Amino acid sequence: MTSDFSSSEIEAFLDEALEADKMTAIEASLRDDKQLLGQVAEAISRRDAGIHSLGEIWRRHRISCPAREDLGSYLLEVLPGPQHLYVHFHLVTVGCRLCQANLDDLRQLQGGAEKDRQARRKRYFESSAGYLQRDN
Repeated sequence: MTSDFSSSEIEAFLDEALEADKMTAIEASLRDDKQLLGQVAEAISRRDAGIHSLGEIWRRHRISCPAREDLGSYLLEVLPGPQHLYVHFHLVTVGCRLCQANLDDLRQLQGGAEKDRQARRKRYFESSAGYLQRDN
């Protein structure tokens, strides 16, 4: 059984930068396909020897990924137009899993902050309710 995966797919597999279904397909193929196992071993050897393509270096160091601050600004919809378009492109079209996970984390933090804010407001009101006087 031989599977046809490109060298860029194998590199992306090693970086865990593929969609989940593609990662699963390569992992399943590795169990039975000695040729694919050799290709992966060769890619690892190239990395260990320091032989890298420009694309590999770009992907490994995530040069095109926006900073977490930019993702937060994107979430709050305060990024300037061109920057907003780039972050949207990176998240939706490119489908960067690392940045999507980062954005999901920021969304959860934002949701938790709103709950904390509401609970704090309720405590403030309850603590000051006895001090308020009614006009009779």
